[in-house]
Amino acid sequence: MIRSSERARRRRSRWRAIVVSVVLAVCSSLLVGGVATAADDYTQTVTSLNATQAQIAFTPTTAAVYVDVHYIVAGQGQQNFRMDLSGGTWRKTVSNLSSGSVIDYWFTYEKSGPQYDTPHFSYTHGTATPAVATPTFSPGGGTYATAQTVTISTATAGSTIRYTVDGSTPTASSPLYSGPISVPSTRTVNAIGIKSGLTNSAVASATYTIGTTPVSCTTQPDVPSFGPNTRIFDPSMSSTAIQAQLDADFNAQKDTIAHQMGTGRIAHLFKPGAYSVHDDVGYYTSVAGLGQNPGDVVINGAITVDAFNESDHGVALQNFWRSAENMAVNPIGGSNRWAVAQAAPFRRMDIRGNLQLYPASYGFASGGYIADSKVSGQTASISQQQWYTRDSNLGSWDGGVWNMVFSGTPGAPPTTFPNPPETTLATTPVSRDVPYLYLDGAGKYRVFTPSLRTNASGASWANGSTPGTSIPMSQFYVVKAGDTASTINSALASGCNLFFTPGIYHLNQTLNVTRANTVVLGIGYPTLIPDNGVNAMQIADVDGVRVKGLLFDAGTTNSAALLTVGPAGSSANHAANPTTLQDVFFRIGGSIAGHATTSLVVNSQHTIIDHIWAWRADHGNAGTWGWTQATGDTGVIVNGNNVLATGLFVEHYQKTQVIWNGQGGKTIFFQNEMPYDVPNQASWNRPSGRNGYAAYKVGDNVTSHEAWGLGSYNFFNVNPSVNAYNAFEAPNNANVRFHSLCTVSLNYQGTITHVINDTGAVTPPGTVPVNVVSYP
Repeated sequence: MIRSSERARRRRSRWRAIVVSVVLAVCSSLLVGGVATAADDYTQTVTSLNATQAQIAFTPTTAAVYVDVHYIVAGQGQQNFRMDLSGGTWRKTVSNLSSGSVIDYWFTYEKSGPQYDTPHFSYTHGTATPAVATPTFSPGGGTYATAQTVTISTATAGSTIRYTVDGSTPTASSPLYSGPISVPSTRTVNAIGIKSGLTNSAVASATYTIGTTPVSCTTQPDVPSFGPNTRIFDPSMSSTAIQAQLDADFNAQKDTIAHQMGTGRIAHLFKPGAYSVHDDVGYYTSVAGLGQNPGDVVINGAITVDAFNESDHGVALQNFWRSAENMAVNPIGGSNRWAVAQAAPFRRMDIRGNLQLYPASYGFASGGYIADSKVSGQTASISQQQWYTRDSNLGSWDGGVWNMVFSGTPGAPPTTFPNPPETTLATTPVSRDVPYLYLDGAGKYRVFTPSLRTNASGASWANGSTPGTSIPMSQFYVVKAGDTASTINSALASGCNLFFTPGIYHLNQTLNVTRANTVVLGIGYPTLIPDNGVNAMQIADVDGVRVKGLLFDAGTTNSAALLTVGPAGSSANHAANPTTLQDVFFRIGGSIAGHATTSLVVNSQHTIIDHIWAWRADHGNAGTWGWTQATGDTGVIVNGNNVLATGLFVEHYQKTQVIWNGQGGKTIFFQNEMPYDVPNQASWNRPSGRNGYAAYKVGDNVTSHEAWGLGSYNFFNVNPSVNAYNAFEAPNNANVRFHSLCTVSLNYQGTITHVINDTGAVTPPGTVPVNVVSYP
């Protein structure tokens, strides 16, 4: 993997002032106009009924068993009442008011078991601000035989409309309505009107039933068996017993030589509560909390990845395929270590101290990914050569070697590329956190599906619960050892979502995901291997499919593609509810001698590719890797318009590794290595005769594209005389823009002549990057 002699430059910055200013801004917004701004998982209002009475209303996104309101009028004694429920909204009338009376009020409410308190809100009687007119829909909700095109409008001039199509309550951060929206399948559309100086409108809602034959999942248990490779820990268990199991699993999965390409697959799941344990995370191991929010599971110890083995020689360049998610950690000694390379996501983590992304030996590490997390102390990359952090909160950041990228991350350093090599976007244009398993208050398992965010900044749970919806496990088919492709397809056809448990699954037919909003969720790196040359999975051109936590491993007979999203020519608009691919990984060779022409093909518009690693193996089991033993032309082909990639890792494919043909595409962070094993120049020239293939090519007909933080590296160790003319290729167009690009020749094994098109110098000796700040 990547090697370098460069040490990361240390940088420190504090975040407290930023957090305080954000909190003050939020609190201020709650007091404007006498009606509090809606939070993401509920709406609340106060309405004047007459000169002496006002009604407090609270509408939770998820049905609540109870809601209590607490209020103080004009600084007098606190009043506490259980609110009255009617039509999904809880209400309480406050009497004996006069003009100018100030009510300070807040709520306590139940949500899927746990109890939550809201912030305080303020209302001044007799001074209510006029509200925006409630939006209307055309056509209105109802049953239709075919898909509908829906127009949303409001009678208040100059206002904007925000809407959702997943049934969730819209907020000011929901998608902006800019024109008619497509409703191709059954769904509920909600909308609010917003105008500066006015109170947000009431929520308008319309349900569209498309077609007449609903499909429902065959009944599944709410407390299923997750198979023999899933460990579920309870806080009532002794720390000694839990630690013994963690250590046994780690010893079975830790060795880089013996286990990196092995068959073991494991998940560690912690029920809500506190634990005093240290979980060293080995290959193909997922560690996750079963709370609805990260703070529901607290690890007083560590969740650790390091250069564990003597054969690692103190470096973490092959620490692949392991994950941590949805927990709080009070680290022993003040720091938690997560020294990883690719396919090792760190999501929804609350680190109450420092986070170290490098091995204890200070040896090299090769790129990773953090999302929807908080680190109260310093995050130190040190010897990490590239990294991407999205929608998180950092106390401070230290270090950077070649390509460190941040989006929507308060506490991140400013853009200083290339010295230090850090690129920062204030927000992430569109994002949606991963679906995840949790336990509700009744002890039943559910999957939470977070809402779509636009221009996001900070963790989705930083100021309360992550907004979204919850799906009972009775709507999931739990895939376990022995399940065949036919069985899995039957479950999909019956309307089930899929939950893959740790294991290896051979597929003799393509898995077909055809229903909108289907969730396909895996834990413990379930591995899908297509047999007989079939494609492993195909997703229809429908709204809202979510695929998370799968490893696609090419079979020994060539597949045209491992995963496709939408058929060729897909044209439906999915801006309001896109398909998301998250922590989805592809491998050709290494474990078995695999063959696939392309790993991922995206035809559907607005798809979000959020952290993938497409890898043609450069090492592995004997006979499973090499120029002819493991073949793959291209890692990713994007044909759909307005596709966004956040965290795109694609390496070692034999031709152009990423081909982007769709209009309006965006990439935030790209990590690439060209194929190591090119036998000679003649076998690796483009049809035009130009040397080598670009790592990332924007199609010649594309007129709009933008990318930030891209690195491509070469290590032609089989034949160091090999050359690539450039790493990036794109049309010369003012609307096709690149920011913060670099190339590196690792240990000077071959060269890259230009960074992008004809711009940028040839890679020099000494593993020194060539940087281009912007293009054109």
